[in-house]
Amino acid sequence: MTTDDEDGADRIRAGWRRELPDVPVGPIGVITRIWRLAQLFTADRERTLDRLGLDSSTLDLLSTLRRSGPPYELTSGQIAARSFVSAGAVSQRIARAEAAGLVRRARSGADGRSVAVRLTDEGRRMNEDAVADLLRHEETLLDGLGATEHDELAATLKVLLGQLTRRFDAEDRPPP
Repeated sequence: MTTDDEDGADRIRAGWRRELPDVPVGPIGVITRIWRLAQLFTADRERTLDRLGLDSSTLDLLSTLRRSGPPYELTSGQIAARSFVSAGAVSQRIARAEAAGLVRRARSGADGRSVAVRLTDEGRRMNEDAVADLLRHEETLLDGLGATEHDELAATLKVLLGQLTRRFDAEDRPPP
C-alpha cells in the first residue's frame, strides 16, 4: 500500500527494510533521489542544449574561457584543470570548437612554446546567449523550492560534495 506522499525511493527503502531488516536503508532516501534527479537534469539539459545548437562539452569549453575574464584566453592545461576533464578531452573539444570558429589557438608566452586558446567574438556571443537561456530555463526547474529551501539545499549539497571529493581524493579513486 502506498500513499500520495511516497515516491520510488520510499518504495525501494520499504522493500529493502522488509527483505533485509539488518541492512541500513537510510541512504536510499538521499542517494537514490540524487541519482534520479541527476538523470532528469541530464536529460533536460541535453534537450535544452540541443535546442540551442550546442553540446555539453562545447558549452563547458566556451564557458570556461568566458568565465576566465578578458581576454577570455587560457592554455589547454588551465582549461583541463578548470573543467575537470583530461588533457586529451580538452584537445578534442578545442579542435571541434576551432573548426566551428568559436575559439582560436595561438602561440603565447615568452618563448612561444605555450599555446593559448581564446574565444572568438562568435564564440563569446554564442556562449553568452546559451548560458543566459540555459540558466533561465534551469531556474524554472527549481520553482517548487522557496528561497530558503533553495539556499539550504545548495548549502547541504556543497557540504556533501566537499566531503565526498576529499574522501575520493584520499582514497586515490577518481570520482565519476
